Amino acid sequence: MLFCHPQPESYHQHSASYIREALAPFIKNEEARLMAENGAKRTPFQYILCAATSPAVKQQEEALTYLNQGQSYEIRMLNRKLVEYTDISSKYVKSIVRVVFHDRRLQYMEHQQLEGWKWNRPGDRILDIDIPLSVGILEPRSDPLHLNTIEFLWDPLKNASVFIQVNCISTEFTPRKHGGEKGVPFRIQVDTYTTNEHVDEYVEHVHSSSCQVKVFKPKGADRKLKTDREKIDKKTPQDREKYQPSHDTTLLKEVRPERTLCLPSALTLLNLAVNSWHLLPSSSPQDTQQWLHRHRFSPFSRLFTSFSGADLLRMTREDLIQICGPADGIRLFNTMKGRCVQPRLTIYVCQQQARNQPPIKPGCGESKFYHALYLEELTLLDLSEKIATLYNITSQQITQIYRQKTTGIHILVSDEMVQNLREETSFIISTIRGN
Repeated sequence: MLFCHPQPESYHQHSASYIREALAPFIKNEEARLMAENGAKRTPFQYILCAATSPAVKQQEEALTYLNQGQSYEIRMLNRKLVEYTDISSKYVKSIVRVVFHDRRLQYMEHQQLEGWKWNRPGDRILDIDIPLSVGILEPRSDPLHLNTIEFLWDPLKNASVFIQVNCISTEFTPRKHGGEKGVPFRIQVDTYTTNEHVDEYVEHVHSSSCQVKVFKPKGADRKLKTDREKIDKKTPQDREKYQPSHDTTLLKEVRPERTLCLPSALTLLNLAVNSWHLLPSSSPQDTQQWLHRHRFSPFSRLFTSFSGADLLRMTREDLIQICGPADGIRLFNTMKGRCVQPRLTIYVCQQQARNQPPIKPGCGESKFYHALYLEELTLLDLSEKIATLYNITSQQITQIYRQKTTGIHILVSDEMVQNLREETSFIISTIRGN
């Protein structure tokens, strides 16, 4: 289906000045930086998010933009006539817009976080495209399996604008404990591809850029921006120089290709393990069988041999009770429809490699991989079960857990100690064989 919205002739006549005005406050410095990084080679594309940057960001930090949940924001795509660039063989290019996490910790947990959001907000998307307002785009598409992604084609020889809506807010991905938590930042990233001479598909990556945003409930971004401006206005002129000036629009900065490849690759790998957490409509019969076994419904696996995830999810509570009996039918229904349980505590642990090696101090320079342990209950029993799963043993095989202090003493871990652990604390785990 083709969605192309032509503009009046006056739009094209004044397009050059229109874009130059949007870029005027900072295009000179931005081009100088990019030319220095790329050996005097100018970037092929530039994208402008029509939302103001915060004035409360220090000079050495990355710009931050506030957005309202569900509000349509324009991303202007600068055409090639204003940015000198080598010729592109294809008539159109494909741009993929994504909302991803800014924090590295959440990037590694992206799939789990997005799946949890999906189950808490059934039927909603994280990122939407406002087609009636968008200009000069073709074949807009929202992938039903990737709620944070939209894509479309556009002609780089003409002006184009896409209007996006971000439907999640930053505090939805913050562990809720006491209220008033600081929301996590997101990144709006645009990856652009063209066709190559061998394949008539948009697989040739040509450019990527992104910006940092925070999303608030409706009208919340306006209040936050006003508060930031009042805060800066109260500072002395000397202190104000430490902060970046606020601009009416946000220029997306170019990012390196390896960064753009990191998240899609991780997301693809994690998609393979989606049935470890939830049964999805897209689950194949084989995935459905694995899900049934993992959630202790093996006695009924033969009954549902040819059932896909969609087939099983269509069944009502009464259907399952009739097939599996009252107890197992209710449990199966609740497990299928159950929402993601938010952990009460998250800690990171690294397994010590050498059995008799003394405990390794963090920051020793060696590359270590940490595992995240999510505790639903703040008890020693829950901690033991999570550690046992990590070592592929039963929790009964763990007799005691000690915490070694910097002085060298060993303290026996109890429920009270678990309850007083700080969020996202890191530990090195070593094992000692008992008598």
